[in-house]
Amino acid sequence: MLIAGVDEVGRGPLVGNVVAAAVILPDKLYINGIKDSKQLTEKKREELYDQICTHAISWHIASASHLEIDKLNILKASLLAMQRAVLGLQVAPNKVLVDGSHCPVLPYSVEAIVGGDAKILAIAAASIIAKVYRDRQMIELDKKYPQYGFAKHKGYATPEHLAAIQKYGPITEHRRSFAPVASKELLRER
Repeated sequence: MLIAGVDEVGRGPLVGNVVAAAVILPDKLYINGIKDSKQLTEKKREELYDQICTHAISWHIASASHLEIDKLNILKASLLAMQRAVLGLQVAPNKVLVDGSHCPVLPYSVEAIVGGDAKILAIAAASIIAKVYRDRQMIELDKKYPQYGFAKHKGYATPEHLAAIQKYGPITEHRRSFAPVASKELLRER
């Protein structure tokens, strides 16, 4: 049975896409260190990313943009990114296991598992793939806008990030529907 694990990253940040990954791993595959991406160092995630991509039966990364997040809301945009990730797999899964409590609409059997990234290997692998990919996006955005510190805080609402929004204003990629961005934007307009 082919099980696709699905996870997303980037629901909380104030900037950028929400990114989801879907991964189908071989039944007997063992890669030392795969676990919830939040429990790994950046270096270890990078190492595991390459191993997962090499050994997975199929994997796909997809996203929903900051514009889609603002239009739909973050939950619906996250589900859209997950749906896109699963539908982008080159091999059709028999079942999809999603981290969390909500399921995207899919033409496959799908089950939500709260804390799934700590329980299911394929979901943990998806969390690593999605995290590495999104972090790389933030590093690229940092090159374009170094004054915001995206490479360091990855778009989360740190004091440094909020101060940069206050000083420089939001960039195009900021999520206007998120209160900290909306309030800073309103303050700058006065």
